[in-house]
Amino acid sequence: MTYRILTVCTGNICRSPMAEYALVEAFEQAGLADQVEVASLATSGWEVGNPIDPRAAALLERHGITTTSHRARQMDPELLREADLILTLDHDHVEPVRRAGADIASKQRMMREFDPQVGEDTGIRDPWYGDEQDFKTAWEQITAATEGIVAHVRAQLEHEPGEPGSAPGAGRAGAASEGRTGEMAANRTGEAR
Repeated sequence: MTYRILTVCTGNICRSPMAEYALVEAFEQAGLADQVEVASLATSGWEVGNPIDPRAAALLERHGITTTSHRARQMDPELLREADLILTLDHDHVEPVRRAGADIASKQRMMREFDPQVGEDTGIRDPWYGDEQDFKTAWEQITAATEGIVAHVRAQLEHEPGEPGSAPGAGRAGAASEGRTGEMAANRTGEAR
């Protein structure tokens, strides 16, 4: 079973790709990279086809992460349905995801819900309007949640399909479960892997 995660923000050029790359790295370090697929999407079509914001790219580069092949994509109800976990980055991303259907809404969580130190506000503000410090703050908020997300996904993967607590979508068979894996994986390269 491949556990599929989508990170969602407004334009898919700042927060959601930063979260995507942070999670890819965290799952690699946890030894789960072969079981987890992470992609990022936008709620809007404003930035579709654009690369990651240069300020986000520079920050990720400082952490040894290359983003040159990232291109912004808008969310698609079918991709949302096939995800096991949809992580929204701020409060204004929740409703567009939930409007896609009840089956999708049940998989949506705020990314910072997984940060054990988070206060009442679980949103990550859009750094696009700010400066490098705002990108640093967003990165810190994202990475503070990654350990909790890895633990959550590991627990989901340890359950057998059909058991209470098993991953949403677990037990899907054959082509239905693997059908769009390449599309979700195309997040960084623009090509199916």
